[in-house]
Amino acid sequence: MILMKDVHKTYANGVVALSGINVDIKQGEFVYIVGPSGAGKSTFIRLMFREVKPSNGTIRINDINVNDLKERKVPYLRRNIGVVYQDFKLLPKLSVYENVAFALEVIEESPAVIRKRVMEVLDLVGLKNKARFLPDELSGGEQQRVSIARAIVNHPKIVIADEPTGNLDPETSREIMKIFEEINDRGTTILMATHSKEIVNTFRKRVIAIEDGLIVRDEHRGDYGYES
Repeated sequence: MILMKDVHKTYANGVVALSGINVDIKQGEFVYIVGPSGAGKSTFIRLMFREVKPSNGTIRINDINVNDLKERKVPYLRRNIGVVYQDFKLLPKLSVYENVAFALEVIEESPAVIRKRVMEVLDLVGLKNKARFLPDELSGGEQQRVSIARAIVNHPKIVIADEPTGNLDPETSREIMKIFEEINDRGTTILMATHSKEIVNTFRKRVIAIEDGLIVRDEHRGDYGYES
């Protein structure tokens, strides 16, 4: 599902973000990306959906060579990747329903399909009864649930979550993690960058640790391994 071979990334200002990354993530895996701030985690994540391109090396996502992908094809790659952010990135003037539906409207799904899928995912994340609410009428945990619903409404094969519990209290974080586990149980590959020691050590999954642009640890059911 995700294959990186000898991937390097050096930015125009000379900062070396990644140096010789090799990783193979299978369909249906749940993987944490951990490491100190500035280690290269964000670059690792951004390479997945072609927000940035590698300086050297090969990246294949769902058997697509990301390096050689023409710009006009990038949106098609991203249709199979759902992204969940720490700060939600919801559209403030749109309702919960409209925020989630927007992800399907941009790919011109029919109104009938949109309604069916949106209500299905809102039910999954426990917000079916708040479909008409605006984002500022929701708690932080509820806003993150909307963000997750938007990320999965198009049935992506991969969900990338960048610090999805970073702004949430511990109890809400655990509730959000249970949603991610359910999504993963349905066959979706999940890649999650996190600084949460509690989350990683409670919900044991594969752990890839990055330090100074290098993978220093790759463990099945690993622990966080750092002070949080």
